[in-house]
Amino acid sequence: MSTADTAEVAAVGVAAAGEQGSKRPFSAAEVGAIAHLYRAEVYRSTVWRTRLDSTTNWAVVTTGIALSATFSSAQASPVPMALVGLIVSMFLLLEARRYRYFNIWRARARLLETDFFSPMLRGETALADSDWSRLLSGDYRRPRYHVSLARAAGRRLRRTYAWIFLIQAMSYYGKLAIHPTPLSTLSELWARAAIGPIPGEVVVAAGVVFHATWMLFAWVTLRIDQRAWRLRQSLIAIG
Repeated sequence: MSTADTAEVAAVGVAAAGEQGSKRPFSAAEVGAIAHLYRAEVYRSTVWRTRLDSTTNWAVVTTGIALSATFSSAQASPVPMALVGLIVSMFLLLEARRYRYFNIWRARARLLETDFFSPMLRGETALADSDWSRLLSGDYRRPRYHVSLARAAGRRLRRTYAWIFLIQAMSYYGKLAIHPTPLSTLSELWARAAIGPIPGEVVVAAGVVFHATWMLFAWVTLRIDQRAWRLRQSLIAIG
C-alpha cells in the first residue's frame, strides 16, 4: 500500500471516529450537570410564574375596588367601572412582558423533560450531539424571546384577563340598568352613561368597541399560535 493510500485510510478512520464520537451518550458527570441545569430552569420559571400571579392579583384587586365604589350606593357614579378597564389593560400588557421572560425558562425546562428525561425513562440513550441538545445550546448562546409581545398578551388574555374584562363589562352595564332605579327607557340609559360633556351614546359605543377589540385580538393571536403549534409538531422546537 502506498503512502498516499495509507494517509487516505487514516483520514477516513479519523473522520469516522470523530463522527462516532460526536454521537456519544452523555457521561454520568454530564447527566448530573444537566439535572442541576433542569432544577435551575424550573426554579427560574417558578419565580417568573409568581410574578405573573402578582400582576393578575393587582388586576383583580383593582377591579374589586372599582366594584365596591360603583355599587356602594344607588347614587354612586358608574365611571370607576368604565375607567378600570383601562387600568386592567395596562396590567395585561405588563403581564405579557413578564410572560415572555417566563416562557424562556418554561420552554427550556420542557425541552429537557421531553427530549432528555423522557427517553431516559424509556430506557433509551440520550446522545450528546442531537437535535435538541444543539437547539438548547444555541438558545443559551443566543438568548431570545420565544414569543412576540402580541402572542404573549393574547395568551394571558384568553386564559385570565378575558374573565376580568367580562366581569367589568357586566358590572358596568348592570350598574346602568339598576341604579338609581330600574331602567325603563333608552333615553335614561344614555343619560346615566354620559360622562361630563361626553354623550352617553359615545360612552357606551366606546365600551362596546373596547371589548370587541380585545375579543378580536384574542381570536387573531389564537390563530397565530395554532399555526405555530402545527408547524412545530414535526420539528424539535423551543418556545
